[in-house]
Amino acid sequence: MKKNKVLSFGELLLRIGLDAEGEWLESNTLPFYLGGAELNVATALALWDIPSAYLSVIPDNEMSHQIIKDLKKKKIDTSRMILDGERLGIYYLAKGKDLKNSGVIYDRANSSYANMQRNRIDWEKIFEDVSWFHFSAICPALNQNVADICLEAVKFASQKDIFISLDLNYRSKLWKYGKDPKEVMPKLAEYCNLIMGNIWAANQMLGTRLDDIFSNKNIYTQEQLLQQSAYTSKEIIDTFQKCTIIANTFRFDNKDGIHYYSSLYSKNELKVSANWEKEEVYNRVGSGDCFMAGLIYGYYNNLSEDDILAFATAAAVDKLDISGDATTSTVAQIKSKILNK
Repeated sequence: MKKNKVLSFGELLLRIGLDAEGEWLESNTLPFYLGGAELNVATALALWDIPSAYLSVIPDNEMSHQIIKDLKKKKIDTSRMILDGERLGIYYLAKGKDLKNSGVIYDRANSSYANMQRNRIDWEKIFEDVSWFHFSAICPALNQNVADICLEAVKFASQKDIFISLDLNYRSKLWKYGKDPKEVMPKLAEYCNLIMGNIWAANQMLGTRLDDIFSNKNIYTQEQLLQQSAYTSKEIIDTFQKCTIIANTFRFDNKDGIHYYSSLYSKNELKVSANWEKEEVYNRVGSGDCFMAGLIYGYYNNLSEDDILAFATAAAVDKLDISGDATTSTVAQIKSKILNK
């Protein structure tokens, strides 16, 4: 694999962190965080000394200029950023809640990213000096225009022999423009080399087969889940000829904590991570993005797949203790967690 820049493409968002009890109404303060799935990946990679570039569309105003300045301080290449449109996307989420939770509130309609114009995107220039392109299923969930632009991007990247990764983030509150994910995502997956998600996301978005027992989390074992993971991974690879690597994350609530493990399927072999247990979770946002960044970090540095899976999993679990949307832990700190497990 060539070792040029990793380009992450998605919507830059502001997350407003509500407190569950509504105390913000009396204090008149609302903590906010800079994020978005793909920016979280780009931020982690830059922190881990991977040449990281980011593409989004944000309005041309003072706030955006300050944001770009901050991203540059984090060693993220912002030269591809497009300044256009009227507003940033926003979402609201109470502390400790999951993005898949019904409590998430989106305010992303008519954002600069959602309304991006194709004639503002020069793919030849954008993919210059790029060897890896990453995006997530959150992008095409916004509207048909963004879905079409994502398809343009992966087609162009594939023609340039750029490695493409896709995170099957499923957000039911975003698919509201009359398209089922299975009408959109398979066309994008055709061009992807690495797909991350889990058996439920693959079923919802790519139409893979799923045994009925997995509709009730109380009746199947970890062994059965991993067996289904292998079946689903093989089905994806058999269906989408460019895809050679499938990663799955499994995170289950356990009172105030979680039970977490992951798998990696390639070369007809399923590798499984260690099991991680946490008694308490501080912040669920960005854990999956950190896992994705860990995969990219590992493959970019030609680590063994055992080491890649161990690093990505530890990075994801570690992120659960960090307040912001992106990790702030170094490679050394994450590796120490693996050694001390």
